[in-house]
Amino acid sequence: MTCMSDPPLHLERIDASRNMWRYYQLAVHPTLFGEHALVRSWGRIGAPGRRKIMTFSELDAARRAFKRLEAAKRRRGYVEVQPDRAP
Repeated sequence: MTCMSDPPLHLERIDASRNMWRYYQLAVHPTLFGEHALVRSWGRIGAPGRRKIMTFSELDAARRAFKRLEAAKRRRGYVEVQPDRAP
């Protein structure tokens, strides 16, 4: 279950001239142990990709990491896509 104030984010970076079709997803979820997990998924669009989970004892720390990673991806050219386009 995703935190109500933290909707998942789906970003894509497409550059056909470089054969680049990438996605990056971020979401904050509560864990069974009262912590908060920042779940990152990335890879080539249409492929399963990779996933990394980072846990935080405080929700604010998870949100700061979410915003830091989002900003880094946007600087690299990733843009948000509408939920109906997300895989």
